Amino acid sequence: MKTLFKVILCLLIVLVIGSVGASFYFFNVAQVRGKKSFITVKETPKSSPLYQDEKDFLKLDKKTLTLTNDDLTLKSWYVPAETKTDKTVIVVHGFNAKKEEMSAYGMLFHRLGYNVLMPDNRAHGESEGKIIGYGVTDSRDLIKWTNQLVKSNPQTDITYFGVSMGAATVMMASGKDLPKNVKAIIEDCGYTSVWDELSYQAKDMYNLPAFPILYEVSAISKLRAGFTYGSPEASSVIALSHNKLPALFIHGDADDFVPTAMVDENYAATKGPKMRWIVKGAKHAQALKVDKAGYYAKVAEFLAKYEPVK
Repeated sequence: MKTLFKVILCLLIVLVIGSVGASFYFFNVAQVRGKKSFITVKETPKSSPLYQDEKDFLKLDKKTLTLTNDDLTLKSWYVPAETKTDKTVIVVHGFNAKKEEMSAYGMLFHRLGYNVLMPDNRAHGESEGKIIGYGVTDSRDLIKWTNQLVKSNPQTDITYFGVSMGAATVMMASGKDLPKNVKAIIEDCGYTSVWDELSYQAKDMYNLPAFPILYEVSAISKLRAGFTYGSPEASSVIALSHNKLPALFIHGDADDFVPTAMVDENYAATKGPKMRWIVKGAKHAQALKVDKAGYYAKVAEFLAKYEPVK
């Protein structure tokens, strides 16, 4: 019996060590800054409907702005509208991306007459930081960018726009005590919560159940980033349940990275005026590319209704 007990104990120890080791590995994959094997960044081909938009935006005069939050220096681009206006949009990029990759969206809003602020999230692009925030810490940074804009121009009216993790960022910010200058929110393919998205990815990419690995990775996140994946602050749905600002929800019906069904839960949660647009045939973060004309029209319709340019 003693020998059997020792064997079982040794097996349990091996399993625990293996589980903890796997948890640190997956935390590094999910939340530590660096290249990700499952994400391939390619240059936009000349045949893409977004190619010229990106080139045109990158040619525009832009100013680099900085701010400090949580002892991190964060950077953004500011592109003024062609015609002076108090309308500004903050464009927030997704996971493991950077502001340059949002150029086509920046051009959209520039053409609609908006000033454009385009930050690099912490742990991305030119901004400092090692730990990716999944919208939780990013939403705090977003509000600090907002306050900086308001300080510069107290009359400014601000729209939040984000794609993927950037969409989660603007939704998570919607439930906070925002400056009255924030007038509207547009999200494209954002997830319902960090827990929902990462548990989905664990199953889809690695065929792993949430227990025990995701619980352990979430605990590491609490130690390293200050939040667990299942906490209220990591939920777009909970944040939206406190939101009364107008919100536009966009999602592709072929999205298999952030499942399309998540948009229904987000849409149902918000308490303010709302619109929803599902783009046929669009995979994750591809709605603008798949239906550029429709995207421009839907965003313009929403802004004309809830945030007309002065």
